[in-house]
Amino acid sequence: MNNSRGHSMFQGFKEFIMRGNVLDLAVAVVIGAAFSGVINGLVEGFIMPLVGWLVGAPDFSGIAFDVPNWRHETTKFPIGLFIQGLIMFVLIASAIYFFVILPINKLKSLRKTSEEVVEEAAAEEVVLLTEIRDLLRAQQVTQSPSQSN
Repeated sequence: MNNSRGHSMFQGFKEFIMRGNVLDLAVAVVIGAAFSGVINGLVEGFIMPLVGWLVGAPDFSGIAFDVPNWRHETTKFPIGLFIQGLIMFVLIASAIYFFVILPINKLKSLRKTSEEVVEEAAAEEVVLLTEIRDLLRAQQVTQSPSQSN
């Protein structure tokens, strides 16, 4: 293999890895995996016991039905596993929405409101300063002709 070609391939790979979006994606995957543990802990340690306390133990994994096939044997369809997974998905999505998304959106709206107040105050100051400047110019214009007499 040509040394310059190998160096060129390595350089291209290095540039690809060092792009900001690839590094951001890698960080997002690691943070997402850690956050997944937090959400699963919330669901399994708080939400599922709460649901169990309200409606009983929500275990649907035992629900199944048998279907006979052409060989006179039965095939088992454990539909309860799907139901259990679906319920877990809804609970996890609810936990993320109510415990993460809503509070973050509330914080963003509060911050945006305070930024709007600051911008509005700055705009009022600009208007006031403009009026003061105009008044000072008008004063200078009226004083100038009297000084020339």
